[in-house]
Amino acid sequence: MLKKYLFTSESVTEGHPDKVCDLVSDSILDAILSKDKNARVACETMVTMGKVIVSGEITTSNPINYKEIAINTIESIGYSEFDLNKDNETYDVSIIIKEQSPHIAQGVNENKDKDQGAGDQGLMFGYACNETSELMPLPIMISHSLTKKLTEVRKNGKLDWLKPDGKSQVTIEYSSGNIPEKVKKVVIATQHKDMLDKFNNINEEHEFIEKNVIENVILPVLKDYNISYDNEFIVNGTGRFVEGGPIADVGLTGRKIIVDTYGGYSRHGGGAFSGKDPSKVDRSAAYMARYIAKNIVASKIADRCEVQLSYCIGVANPTSVNVDTFSTSNYSNESIELMVKEIFNLKPSEIISKLGLKNSIYKRFASYGHFGRENNCSWEKTDMINEIKEFMKNHD
Repeated sequence: MLKKYLFTSESVTEGHPDKVCDLVSDSILDAILSKDKNARVACETMVTMGKVIVSGEITTSNPINYKEIAINTIESIGYSEFDLNKDNETYDVSIIIKEQSPHIAQGVNENKDKDQGAGDQGLMFGYACNETSELMPLPIMISHSLTKKLTEVRKNGKLDWLKPDGKSQVTIEYSSGNIPEKVKKVVIATQHKDMLDKFNNINEEHEFIEKNVIENVILPVLKDYNISYDNEFIVNGTGRFVEGGPIADVGLTGRKIIVDTYGGYSRHGGGAFSGKDPSKVDRSAAYMARYIAKNIVASKIADRCEVQLSYCIGVANPTSVNVDTFSTSNYSNESIELMVKEIFNLKPSEIISKLGLKNSIYKRFASYGHFGRENNCSWEKTDMINEIKEFMKNHD
């Protein structure tokens, strides 16, 4: 018999150094796609100590001002020149861009004799479960809600001493039937202004921060979820978090792939999303796999579903399709795999068309997860339920 178990997921705010880089890379991607929908973009960003490096392979007919976009994005998060480089108070932005390799392009560009091939080889996973209304795992959804709340109370001035960098971590207790029963622990790490001029010592400052984060961030979020919780909260476990963001830690695009997806609850193929145009199946096929898994769970033929797709560079059809419903379906995995192959077109060009992935949509997903975002998000739609039910009924 299965015992109760704990599962933990984390999220980070838009001011976390790695997320700063994801936002810059996706802002550049959006700017390019707004005028050149067929651009090839693989944009990587690094930030540290006032230095911003934007690099990658980009082929476009729409030249943009990379430096301006980088600086505007960083300032929209809430950082200033001083936050990034307290010694110089200026931005130092380096642009190192080359065009996409012609050997990659020849396998990816669509022509009259050949379907568009995958932009790289790789494997991608999509997942869905019935733990939340978004059909996402509960730990990652609460984690994202906490980091979004941190940003909200910072930007609306309610806790105006908060700074942009922050993280959350949520531990859920599951029953033996894989049912979330309780929030066991919540961890918040949040950057803040130096307030020792208002308090007698570091302990008083920390008590003030802890009290306000619990009252204005943690408790309001937990009360939005219909689940019990233990009052086990840790706020800034080191005591102080004044020096943060890119001045304290190097940030890189694509280092928060578990935060971006399912919080570790599902497997991951290893490919990051941000800064990549949809010809890169790391991004487009992962979105498609989520779309398929979500529609399977939404159709109620399974309570949990993980879909794996794999591709070879330059080849249109996937090299494999795998479905696992973890024994939560009355149908076999093989019959559901057959359904997926029959009613979902898995060629890259068809995925891009189906999900509208050539549009400038990406920077809004660069923080707080790419999945479970139901507002105007094509891969979160549950518009294939009837087709799924009809196919399974006729092939039962």
